[in-house]
This record gives sequence, C-alpha cells and structure tokens, in this order.
Amino acid sequence: MNTSSGDLDALADLAESVKRFAQREIAPQVSQWDDAGEFPRALYHQAAELGLLALGYPEALGGSPASWRLRNAMTLALCRYGGSGGVLASLFSHNIGLPPVLAYGSAALQQAVIPPVLRGEKIAALAITEPGGGSDVAALRTTARRDGADYVIDGEKVFITSGMRADFITVAVRTGDAGSKGSSGISMILVPGDSPGLSRSRLEKMGWWCSDTAHLRFDGVRVPADHLLGEEGGGFRIIMGNFNGERLAMSVAALGFAQACYDEALDWARQRKTFGSTLVDKQVIRHKLVDMQMRIASTQAWVDAVADRADAGDQGPDWVAHVCMLKNHATQTMQFCADQAVQILGGMGFMRGTKSERIYREVKVMMIGGGAEEIMKDLAARQLGL
Repeated sequence: MNTSSGDLDALADLAESVKRFAQREIAPQVSQWDDAGEFPRALYHQAAELGLLALGYPEALGGSPASWRLRNAMTLALCRYGGSGGVLASLFSHNIGLPPVLAYGSAALQQAVIPPVLRGEKIAALAITEPGGGSDVAALRTTARRDGADYVIDGEKVFITSGMRADFITVAVRTGDAGSKGSSGISMILVPGDSPGLSRSRLEKMGWWCSDTAHLRFDGVRVPADHLLGEEGGGFRIIMGNFNGERLAMSVAALGFAQACYDEALDWARQRKTFGSTLVDKQVIRHKLVDMQMRIASTQAWVDAVADRADAGDQGPDWVAHVCMLKNHATQTMQFCADQAVQILGGMGFMRGTKSERIYREVKVMMIGGGAEEIMKDLAARQLGL
C-alpha cells in the first residue's frame, strides 16, 4: 500500500499526541490504579476530549472515521508509553461492545447509545463468554424469550471487561428453543446496565488489575424487542465478524507492550553497572535486546500488512487466517519481550512498579482473550483449507 506524506504526518501527529497523553495521564498513575482495582471514570472524558474514543466511528454519531493504520498508531502509542493492559482493556471496551450496535442496531438505538459512549459519558461492554463455554460460542446457554414487546433474558456471563460499570452491554443470547444446540439460535441484544434483574460480581485476576472484570447474572431481565441487533438467529455471524477486529487490535496492543518492555530493558541496561561496566556493554545482554528487536520488527511488519489489507477491503478467508496467526505471533512476541526484560532488570524486574513486571503478568490474558492460541491455529487452518 502506498502511504502519502499527509497520511504519514497524520500517523506521526496522532502517535505523538497519544504518547504525551499516556506519559502524563496514565503511566504515573497505573500502580495506584492497580492497587485501587480501577481507574477514574474521568479518564474516559480525557480520552474523549482528545478524540481517542471516537476513532473509527461515523461523524453522524460523534465519531471520526479512521483507517486501521491510524487506529493502530493510537493503540501502539498508548500501550508503549502507558504500559497498562488494564487501562487499555476497559478504556476501549466500547470497541468490542459498539460495533454490533453500529452495524446492526436501529438508527434510534445507535443515536441513543453510541454518541454518549464516544463522549466518555457512558461505558459499553461485550458479554459473550459463559462459565461453561469458554471459546465454544455455539454452546452458550443464556436465553432470551420473546414476551410481548420485550425479550426476557436468563443466564450468566463471565470474564466481562468493564462488566461492573458498563452502561450498555451487548449480550449474546439463545433466542431459539432453550434446548437447541449450535449456532443457528444465537442472537445479539443490547442490554441497558440499569436493567432490573441484572446483577454483577467482581472477579480478581492475575493481571489487568485496574480493569474491572465481572461475572454477570441475568434473572428475568426485560429488554425492549427493538434492542435486538440484526435478526433473530443471526448472532453467530455478528460475533465472528466482531472477533476479527478485536484480534487485530489485540495484536497491535501486544506489539506496543513488547516495545514498552524493550524500552525499559534498554534504559536499565544503559544505566545499570555490574562488574565494572554497564549491562549493555555485555554481549549476552546486547543479544537479548537484538532478539527482542527481531520479534518486534517482524510483528510490526505483519501488523501493517494485515491492516493495509483491511483498509483496502481485502478481508477474505486468508485474511482472517492471517489475523489469527498474527494474534498468536504478536502475543508470543509480547511474552518473549516481557520475559527477557524482567531477566535484564533482574531483581528490579520482580518489583511492583516496573512496566515489565506488570506486562509479564498480563501476557497470558492476551494469549487467551479474544481466542486462545489453540483456537486461533485451528481457525487459521480451516480458513486456509488445511
């Protein structure tokens, strides 16, 4: 893809603006937010004022249309200089919760929901995973039965990002016969967060401490029928399409976190003196840093190639396969760089407060969330006709 000088300038300007925002508003506060188990809601307003929440959405809904390249530049800078997966996950949970509303919701529903989220006034989330289902979306059991002008929802969801304070929750339900199996009876419904019968409990995690993660229970939750997204039974296709964007965004985030680990390790290696010289003077340390750069460079090139195809509208089966393989490659790059950074930092790498320690704890959720490695490999194989 040929990128004009104007496009490059826009990418550079956005990246620099987000870098300053991350260094000023996020990085100094993350340890405190981790201890508190959440970050202030004011951060949504701050991000909205910079236009970060609105990237990729139509102007008519308060958004700013943006290419994947532009959105990726924002994500990369936020992760590299903010150094917190917990902030990223909850601050941008609308990017997995709103796309089904944008693509399949009525015009009235879009106007009621999307603008206040993009302004940072409301929070949106996505609820698909269930306690007994995991990656097996077709096995979900949460039901929504039609009762007059409403749907009545019963069931539960788990591992829901922003689940404790979401104002709008895009929920996967089974609208077919309660005993039906497979993907044909799955639908998507937008549930207001203040709906009677909806209860939430907080989950404690290995990482992403400042991102609230919840177990949701739906006990006779009534939702207006016009909150159905698309047609009854069309939810599985909506979910699968939504996953592609989520996985690409996670790949970019993993790349940003790998770069954060590299930056911190290099800075430490240049300052730390052992046995009469700095760490970076030692060949074994320089080799570790080069190994990190090898993986970062290859991931960056693959991210750009996949994003360019998406921006060009070239999203066939092999593109989906590349998204799946890229997610695995990017998260493995993150894992490698986090491990090497902690090793280079030594005892300091084991201490709370370093980016590398935090990112080391956050690796596994990146390798599991949005589709575990094993699922990604199997899906890629099917898309490639293997």
